[in-house]
Amino acid sequence: MITRKFENISENVPLLGFGCMRLPVKSSFADIDEEKAQEMVDYAMAHGVNYFDTAWMYHDGNSERFLAKALAKYPRGSYFLNSKMPTMFIKSEADVERIFNEQLKKCGVDYFDFYLLHNLGEDHLKIMRKHRVYEQVREKLETGQIRHFGFSFHGRPETLLEIVDNYEFEFAQIQLNYLDWDLQNASALYKILEDRKLPVIIMEPLRGGALARLCDESLRIFGEANTSVSAASWALRFAASLPGVMTVLSGMTELPQVKDNIATMENFRPLDDGERETIEKALDAYRKSLAIPCTACRYCMDCPQGVDIQRVFAVYNNYRAGIVNRRPMNDMLFRTENELIGEDHLASQCIACGQCVELCPQSIDIPHWMEVISAV
Repeated sequence: MITRKFENISENVPLLGFGCMRLPVKSSFADIDEEKAQEMVDYAMAHGVNYFDTAWMYHDGNSERFLAKALAKYPRGSYFLNSKMPTMFIKSEADVERIFNEQLKKCGVDYFDFYLLHNLGEDHLKIMRKHRVYEQVREKLETGQIRHFGFSFHGRPETLLEIVDNYEFEFAQIQLNYLDWDLQNASALYKILEDRKLPVIIMEPLRGGALARLCDESLRIFGEANTSVSAASWALRFAASLPGVMTVLSGMTELPQVKDNIATMENFRPLDDGERETIEKALDAYRKSLAIPCTACRYCMDCPQGVDIQRVFAVYNNYRAGIVNRRPMNDMLFRTENELIGEDHLASQCIACGQCVELCPQSIDIPHWMEVISAV
């Protein structure tokens, strides 16, 4: 596996990182299929993918616990473990120490290689300041409980500027992919970090898996350009081709995805001009089919009315893509998939309370779309 090294981060970090927010599950999001997930971790480790990204709330708290079991067989120095301080859940200064110590215990380690303040958008930045989150976590560098200190970010460029110009971090994690380059202004966020020579970790390179599936026309365009690689490979290479990128996280759900991503990054080659044009053509086709820019991050969950926001959006986006591509039986499939979600979890249950809008990193007007989907 290709690795990258930066002046302020001496370790050789693999170009592909293992995101642990979308591990395989059994009965629910919290119920990780540990046998399948362990197989994925073992394959990754065997191929040099030894950077694991988790967080306090992933899989309702069980992602950190799973990694403690999955990595127990490996020497501590053979892998990089990354977790995050859930700034959005901090209610007092005392919460910081309590949560951090519990994370160490859950992960079965006495230090984190990389540690982040989670999702420092506008509102969470206020929480960070109010409860001295930055100062308290930074002290962990001196005690050796964290090796490298950074932050993840969903928000406006002005807020990112405020963070990097007023606080000392070693790296930053941002959402970046060829769709969000313009749609979510990822290009501006990336430029801010690159101008300051701050190493970049990229999350959502496949936009919650959407750029691996795409629409039929986009897949045709990619297939004509190169029949031997997946749509996911194009998206990973777009992210990894940018200067200053330390690692590209992929939230993998099954072993074939791990194998495909590793095949891309083991033989990584930056995009050339012709390949960038191919991506633009495929992206143009995809934009015409896309309804809602949801990445399935689940930050909006749980809805107090029980709406399964992620699944409702995924089903509707598939429905819209089916209309554009004239898929047979598209209407029947839409009805069937909504029946599987269950009446108590459909868009019609939304009362437009707005709680989800405040939590959504994509700034999606969720109540509006629930009204649209309910009408359909």
